[in-house]
Amino acid sequence: MPARILYVDDEDDIREIAQMSLELDPGFEVRSSASGIEALTAAAAWQPNLILLDVMMPDMDGPETLKRLGEAPATASIPVVFITARTQTHEVERYLAMGAVGVIAKPFDPMALASEVRKLLSAV
Repeated sequence: MPARILYVDDEDDIREIAQMSLELDPGFEVRSSASGIEALTAAAAWQPNLILLDVMMPDMDGPETLKRLGEAPATASIPVVFITARTQTHEVERYLAMGAVGVIAKPFDPMALASEVRKLLSAV
């Protein structure tokens, strides 16, 4: 059974590139959401194995989305990886302290994204 990956990003083109690069791996089934609010609903309904979550989004940012996912029994156990350009050591440590299981730097390499995600999945 393929691993279900939910990719959350407010930028359409980045979301499309991420989805296409992840779908190159036959072991992944990928869906995407354009906002944190959309992601909360999608995650509860679809129960992904991993959520890739943009940090900087309007309305509800990644950290707030992570907090809300953690507060809902249906989504509290789903591992979350932040995708962000803010990858200085103290920022990464802060994301991990919030409960993220990993951080992928933006801009990501579309050819390497699936293998990065596979590594993170095997660690959770």
